[in-house]
Amino acid sequence: MAEIKTVSDYIDSTPEPRRGLLIQIADSVRQGIPSGFEECLSYKMIGWVVPLSLYPKGYHTGKGLPLPFINLAAQSSYFALYHSGIYADKQLFNWFTGEYESLGYRHKINMGKSCIRFKYPDEIPFKLIEELSSKITAEQWINIYEKTMNNRR
Repeated sequence: MAEIKTVSDYIDSTPEPRRGLLIQIADSVRQGIPSGFEECLSYKMIGWVVPLSLYPKGYHTGKGLPLPFINLAAQSSYFALYHSGIYADKQLFNWFTGEYESLGYRHKINMGKSCIRFKYPDEIPFKLIEELSSKITAEQWINIYEKTMNNRR
């Protein structure tokens, strides 16, 4: 398998028919995400980050790392959408889970702290993903992140 260095490499390495779904999910994020975020390969996934040019402090775990916000991965049996905002903002979490439940899917939402797992292709809420992606600007994310980090100190 070729080394994955770009978002295109990541997408190309995903076998069909999952590749098409991965592209649809990524396009939903792209449609919704406010300006200021940058798409890149992040943690070996498709990522949307606050670039160092906007937030030079970057992510606290290492110098030179941009602040992550959303990541998307095609796992072997599901798609994982990591949205840091739903972990940091309880109101956003409650909004998202309520909206998801109102869609009436057969299966209950499968989530971790910031991870939303989509196992069933017919239960991927593309429009809801787009709306979720639009809820926090880069500037708001920086403020939430800094407040969270200050509270940990």
